[in-house]
Amino acid sequence: MITLLDTGPLVALLDVSDQHHHWATTELARLPGPFLTCEAVVAEASHLLISHSAAFWRVLAMMRDGSLEIARHLPEESLALEDLLRRYAPRMDFADACLVRLSELHPRARIATVDSDFTFYRRRGRSPIPLLSPFAS
Repeated sequence: MITLLDTGPLVALLDVSDQHHHWATTELARLPGPFLTCEAVVAEASHLLISHSAAFWRVLAMMRDGSLEIARHLPEESLALEDLLRRYAPRMDFADACLVRLSELHPRARIATVDSDFTFYRRRGRSPIPLLSPFAS
């Protein structure tokens, strides 16, 4: 099963002071890699980790060692992303839209997140998205 990685778990995995650090390290360690994400998630995580130098550089190391893969087909999905952003405005940001779209393109995937908005979003407007999160049942 593919795990799509949202910003929150990525930051929590790398920042020991994050409130979800224990959850992220425990849960993500159980999963086979690599994790799949989008550039928007990497940009958000890098911004949030900039004051935590070692954690900030680890994001790049994860991409280099292959444990974090960046989806390359999202530019062709601009209309689908626009549709998601319009449907869920103003709640959804670009990174969330990218992950929801990736979950549609990879129907067996689940999203690792600490963002409760993903319980509201739907694949293709109808189907709940499988989640790995501290609040998912």
